[in-house]
Amino acid sequence: MAEDVYAGKVPGSNPVSALVVGEDFAGMRSQALGLAGRAGWESRFQAVSPSRLARLMLAGPQALARPFLRTASGARIAGMADLAQADVVISIGGKGGAVGAALRAPGRRPVVQVQNPRQSLDRFDLIVACEHDEINGPNVLLGRTALHGLTPEVLAQARAHWAPRFAALPRPLIAGLVGGSNGRFTFGVPEAHRLGTLLAGAVTAQGGSLIVTPSRRTDPDALRVLTELVEGAGGTVWNGEGDNPYQGLVACADTLVVTMDSVSMVSEAVAGSASVFVFPLPGRSRRITRFLQGLEAAGRIRMLEPESPAQRLTPWVAAPLDDTPELIAEMHRRLGF
Repeated sequence: MAEDVYAGKVPGSNPVSALVVGEDFAGMRSQALGLAGRAGWESRFQAVSPSRLARLMLAGPQALARPFLRTASGARIAGMADLAQADVVISIGGKGGAVGAALRAPGRRPVVQVQNPRQSLDRFDLIVACEHDEINGPNVLLGRTALHGLTPEVLAQARAHWAPRFAALPRPLIAGLVGGSNGRFTFGVPEAHRLGTLLAGAVTAQGGSLIVTPSRRTDPDALRVLTELVEGAGGTVWNGEGDNPYQGLVACADTLVVTMDSVSMVSEAVAGSASVFVFPLPGRSRRITRFLQGLEAAGRIRMLEPESPAQRLTPWVAAPLDDTPELIAEMHRRLGF
């Protein structure tokens, strides 16, 4: 790909407009919108969920694929005003990548794919992925962490907002960032009991404070068990009302305990300066295991023992780890805007 093919935007011109396509999962939105935001692009997210048949058609010639370019709600993408105005398309994941590749207009509208598209890499102008995705090529940019929007500026704003709220809490501040079951790992009642016991035991032994924030994927029964154990130790679990303290905890906590199911959540956790412990879950993922091994080798995370509830969560001096700025700079250089 010629590096100046898309050099249509110049400083002082209208902002670059990005159409983001992918499945409507929090982790995918975080990565794709984080890429657009940190690139300084205006963006709009469009949820897509093409069927298996549609993905097969999208893998063919663009003329045949156009009837299958539909949003998750069934509306056609091909005639969308957002597409017509887009300077760049950002696609994410396998299903988003199928749509993104079909929207590519070489020389006019590049497509930047986030994560392994699980199809021919040359159907994209750039692919921004993690080292654990195990792909490479002349149009592939790799980082150790997933893309996200928790820039130093965003974390500073979160710290300014939340530090006064946390000021009266005893230190250390231990925070739990909890995901949920997915196709690879399980977070149910047994896992919630184990995590709650660990967190409660740590704050009881070490003193300090405990705050836990769950995700939309957290099983309700598991959340009830976790809440009982955390509140029994004097801690707090965010109940979904009011401001989510997630960013504030990444910015202000001394220690973070993160469930291992989400690459995005772990990547955001290590972007701050808190010590990060990763809580293991039943299941298997070669990609996530490689990701965590890389961060552990870098000294940025520590893995907790699978079956030991009595583990100390002693914080250590940690520096933020975030490869996104370097990836964004190279993307700008390649695309020319």
